[in-house]
Amino acid sequence: MGRVAVFIDGAYIEFLIREEFSEMRVDFSRLSQKFVESNELLRTYYYHCLPYQSPQPTEEEIRRYTNKHRFFRTLDRLPRFEVRLGEIVYRGMREDGRESFIQKRVDMMLGVDMVRLSETGQITDIVLVASDSNLVPAVEAVKDAGVLITLYHGRKAGANEDLWNLCDERFPITEELLASVQLQPRRDANAYDKEKAAAM
Repeated sequence: MGRVAVFIDGAYIEFLIREEFSEMRVDFSRLSQKFVESNELLRTYYYHCLPYQSPQPTEEEIRRYTNKHRFFRTLDRLPRFEVRLGEIVYRGMREDGRESFIQKRVDMMLGVDMVRLSETGQITDIVLVASDSNLVPAVEAVKDAGVLITLYHGRKAGANEDLWNLCDERFPITEELLASVQLQPRRDANAYDKEKAAAM
């Protein structure tokens, strides 16, 4: 039995869930267990950024920030789960009139953590949910340390070709996989009371 660390690029998996799986609500604790199967899970690391807030934030910016902060706190409280945050930087307006933002530090933190755990012998395997070619040097170092690395990626929004080729094993994230760890829809308390009363 191996010892596995799971590394998730939060922006990437959020994009996949939104674009390929109709914003399916996922139990990330159960998803991590699916990734590691019968092996021991050391920890799941989830990398992302809090949304941008302007110097005088709008109500929409405050709402997005508050909701994302609540979501990260929920993840961080899961057993063997750790959220690591970079920062989002405003880059101005695009030619099409939309605002432009860029994540900072996320890929670097993810790569450093993978290499650190691999070279100190704390893990035998890595599960990586990401797509960025910036991670290629870190994956090379992980393999040099004797750690096996498995990549999970989207079907439409697949991983960078160099990253895909470098990993030891690769699997698409499927609807069947996410459906097996889907959170149940929130139930309205009044609707539940009505159903209960109707059954009496």
